[in-house]
Amino acid sequence: MFLIDDLLMSPVKGVLWVFREIHDAAEKELAGESEAITGALSELYMKLETGQITEAQFDAQEKVLLDRLDRLQVEEQAAPVPEKKPRPKAKSRPRKSSHREKPATLA
Repeated sequence: MFLIDDLLMSPVKGVLWVFREIHDAAEKELAGESEAITGALSELYMKLETGQITEAQFDAQEKVLLDRLDRLQVEEQAAPVPEKKPRPKAKSRPRKSSHREKPATLA
């Protein structure tokens, strides 16, 4: 009976695993995007200090980057990330005893 249940549920378990992997990849990408924006801001400050861009160009580019960073932070706060729980392990099946217990004798 358990074998049949496992066979019938395996496609569902496979689809759930795929969705978990997609979700994890999306979370990593969002985290990487905020780091990329922070790096771009640092580079922008360096360009301003070295005179490669004007103050007006700096202000325009900084506004765009800060707006993107603010949107990401609002999205992260709006949808709190649930704590990572360990994935459940496969259930162990109880084994049938090969010997029978003797019934208690009445004295």
